[in-house]
Amino acid sequence: MLPSKDKLTVCFAHVAYQLQERFLPRQTGIASFGVKSADEFAQRIGEADVVVVSGLWKNELLDKAGKLKFIQSIGAGTDQFDRDKLKSRSIRLASAQGVNARAVSEHTIALILALARRLPEARDNQLKHVWRGMISDLTQREDELGGKTLLIIGLGGIGSRLAQLAKAFDMRVIGVKRDPSTGGDAADSTHALSDLRSLLPEADFVALTCPLTKDTENVIDAAALSLMKPSAYLINAARGRCVNEPALIEALRGNKIAGAGIDVTVEEPLPASSPLWDFPNALITPHTAGETRKYEENVLDMLMDNLERQWRGENTLRNQIV
Repeated sequence: MLPSKDKLTVCFAHVAYQLQERFLPRQTGIASFGVKSADEFAQRIGEADVVVVSGLWKNELLDKAGKLKFIQSIGAGTDQFDRDKLKSRSIRLASAQGVNARAVSEHTIALILALARRLPEARDNQLKHVWRGMISDLTQREDELGGKTLLIIGLGGIGSRLAQLAKAFDMRVIGVKRDPSTGGDAADSTHALSDLRSLLPEADFVALTCPLTKDTENVIDAAALSLMKPSAYLINAARGRCVNEPALIEALRGNKIAGAGIDVTVEEPLPASSPLWDFPNALITPHTAGETRKYEENVLDMLMDNLERQWRGENTLRNQIV
């Protein structure tokens, strides 16, 4: 049972986000504190009834979290939390799914546009003071999105919003989702994940906006990449482990696909030794697709909604996981 408002303590744990700083002006009457490092988090987690956290979470912290009743994830992904351990300790967990749907979908369409319009090459040329001339080879020119096919793997809030944006550019949108009978209205057609291999040859862009599950881990592997057009691009705004990274490296190295827009990697930060850094046909952003100036406020809105639900004795949380 969650303590009452006047007896509750919330811990905001993130290395960069200004969560507590944005929480205090709300004057909720709820005690709170913020931590910015793993060591500080480990030292103080025992003080918290509620934790708002994402990347700093480690399951071994549960042994120090005697008061903990509720975890509000800062991100949509919750694969870092051991659900069985949380259930055994009666600790509830909710994700922040939807908190950054607009940001991630806009970032994904930005990666698509950047690759189609060859903006990484233009930036590289700018740094070298090179004014590139006109190109005779049609395959090497910038391209238009109109008439191209975008295959979206994951048609939740982010994928559906991406489909709407793509339709504004007159793209054909094919959606793949766990249950194609529900939702998917923004796509021209919706299919089950089992149909993915047959759909890949149709796509000019393949975008991942799905959660990481046992079904989506390595969903894009060497076999899937081999089915893509040599002129097609892969965009990963989901989780690093949704793509088999060695297979992607080989596909880029061998020009088996045209390029990739990569916001997430298997290991983050991406090691300096990774070949992905050096491919001219890869555009890498450091897991910033969800970054937005409104992020903290959006997370805090979800947090307060879930706290109020628990104080009212409701059984269902917003984006409840456990």
